[in-house]
Amino acid sequence: MSALEPRTSASNPGPVDNAAAPARRSLRAVAARYLAIYIELWRNSLTREMMFKGNFLLWIVVEMLWFALQLVFINVLYLHTESIGTWTKWQVVLLIGASHFIQQTFQAFFLINCTNLSELVRTGKLDFLLLLPVNTRFVVSLRQIDLGAFVNAASAVAVMVYALHRLEFVPSLAQVAGFAGLCVAGILIHYSLMFLLATISFWTVRAQGIVWGYYNLFNIARMPDEAFRGLFKAVFTFAVPMLLVSNVPTRLLAKGFDSPWPIVLLLGMSAVCFALSELGWRASIRRYTSASS
Repeated sequence: MSALEPRTSASNPGPVDNAAAPARRSLRAVAARYLAIYIELWRNSLTREMMFKGNFLLWIVVEMLWFALQLVFINVLYLHTESIGTWTKWQVVLLIGASHFIQQTFQAFFLINCTNLSELVRTGKLDFLLLLPVNTRFVVSLRQIDLGAFVNAASAVAVMVYALHRLEFVPSLAQVAGFAGLCVAGILIHYSLMFLLATISFWTVRAQGIVWGYYNLFNIARMPDEAFRGLFKAVFTFAVPMLLVSNVPTRLLAKGFDSPWPIVLLLGMSAVCFALSELGWRASIRRYTSASS
């Protein structure tokens, strides 16, 4: 090597590394800042929940009773049939557990924030959030956490473990990891579509009825996709992908796939839904003129 040629090493990085180092430091600083903000949001949510302990415990009981009724319904249904399509009783129990887990995890992080967006617009409180030196969608989406939903999500995990025990099936580590990843994709679909519907409040002021209407569609995700046919199945697979959210993760965990197409479809729909929600959010913010205008 010529004496005039620059040398690169761990102690003497090249020009590309020198240029990238500030960007990496800046990215770490931004990540650390947002993590600190999110920790504070968790603390505020914990304080709020502890101020109303009775309400906190009541909603846990209500959600568990509703979950138990879903399981009782399936037990009664299977007194009159051996299977729904190719789904056996304990596979459907596993599906209901997975659906409840996804729903409660979504509820823990996003539900109350999506439903409150219309109130932020109506009362003008969104003005203050827009002035904060952080991404507004981040604060709007994650400012409150429903801690009781984590308890209900844990009960769903217990039901899934029991269903797998009754199926005499032990999933591999890869199946469990794949199931968790697909659950994240399902939660992203729920969040994106509900957030997109919540942005209607920028036009109508109140959109809570529309948002809660979508929330009621979660019940469709609890049913095996083979129970539906024709237009209904097409709509709730491609337009409002409820049948993908729980069925695909559960199939991967308990039955496996002959083709990767359902997994690709779920991941693709989650990306499309998030992109649509971002476009809707940006269009809504451009329209917004504050409550005092």
